[in-house]
Amino acid sequence: MEIPEADVRVDISASVDRVWELVSDITLMPGFSTELEAVEWAQGFDGPTLGAQFLGRNRHPAIGEWTTRSHIVAFDPPRVFGWAVGDPGNPAAIWRFELTPTTDGTRLVYTAGIGPGRSGVSMMIERDPDRAEQIIRSRLRQFTTGMAATLAGIKELAENGAM
Repeated sequence: MEIPEADVRVDISASVDRVWELVSDITLMPGFSTELEAVEWAQGFDGPTLGAQFLGRNRHPAIGEWTTRSHIVAFDPPRVFGWAVGDPGNPAAIWRFELTPTTDGTRLVYTAGIGPGRSGVSMMIERDPDRAEQIIRSRLRQFTTGMAATLAGIKELAENGAM
């Protein structure tokens, strides 16, 4: 089954190491989001590494409030940082930052995929299966909007040290 995905990219006038410092700091992400309200390392974890886990508190008008447990499934400093929401073998979503050096700094690509595991999107589709494609497209548009805001915030911090 193909995973529905969205991606956003930006060129940042800062080193890959500086951008990595920001994208791998999960506690920064709520500051860029209208949906993600808080993030903290799960008990037993205190920083980014392959297999580390963190908790996210979210709120969405159509879905309500929920907490997720994410697992870092891609960790290749300073190039790739990715996590699976929920069960890493059957995630509700996959999120990933990829950093590539450029002549002027860093190209940052942010990708998000829905599923294949259960999520708020699954629940919405179960309520209205005839609108499945529309629901997925709408959620990917919401992801893209949020991801663009996150990249703008990271760019601002990397280039100017402030939001």
